[in-house]
Amino acid sequence: MTYLETTPDAHAKYRAEKRSRIDAFASDEEFRALSNAWRVMALQRKYMNNFSWLGRPLIQLPMDAMAMQEIIWAVKPDLIIETGVAHGGSLMLSASMLELLGQGEVVGVDIEIRPHNRQAIESHPLAKRISLIEGSSVDPNVLAQVRSVAAGKEKVLVCLDSNHTHAHVLAELQAYAGLVSVGSYCVVFDTFVEDMPQDYVWEERPWGKGNSPKTAVWEWLKSNPEFEIDRSVEDRLLITSAPDGFLRRKA
Repeated sequence: MTYLETTPDAHAKYRAEKRSRIDAFASDEEFRALSNAWRVMALQRKYMNNFSWLGRPLIQLPMDAMAMQEIIWAVKPDLIIETGVAHGGSLMLSASMLELLGQGEVVGVDIEIRPHNRQAIESHPLAKRISLIEGSSVDPNVLAQVRSVAAGKEKVLVCLDSNHTHAHVLAELQAYAGLVSVGSYCVVFDTFVEDMPQDYVWEERPWGKGNSPKTAVWEWLKSNPEFEIDRSVEDRLLITSAPDGFLRRKA
């Protein structure tokens, strides 16, 4: 009998083995160190710039794309809010999952949506599930627009991937996490900035160790116990740009 067979016993055995394996990864220091070293080399080589989702560049590690589709399928959100649009690949990932679910919409917020990116997103076959808001993600007028879209939605998922300074991410968490429904997630990307080598230099970027999305997450969680870090996601991936960044709302 193989795990591909669909008998209840076979499926239960597969799930038990999977849980045991992921639990072991949590304390596998050698494997985790190797994964972190690989991530450093990947950033240096711009590895995450190699991919696309349904024709739009997706500046993301493939492992994180896998995690997001698992989360979306499990949560089945009515609304996904994303700060940081870039070329629109992440919006397409979210919209394609919502299309498969037959429900929901995704709102992309960015301080600057370049005309060629806007045109490509708005002419995409999945554009019917996407709306764009241009402006700072923490601007009161932008927040009012987002909250208007979120009004009445039962299941909301939030992804924060814009400016990665401590102050900005903390402000985003304070502004957006309250919209997340119980059982859903606020995913904070690029928390790995805090885990980069001490001598790593972020060229032309205002963030770095001590001033990163992860430090914002740590500070914000102290006063928001209704959220918890779902480390099972990171333990499953090992290579992720969002260590400590998969925040699940438990209450």
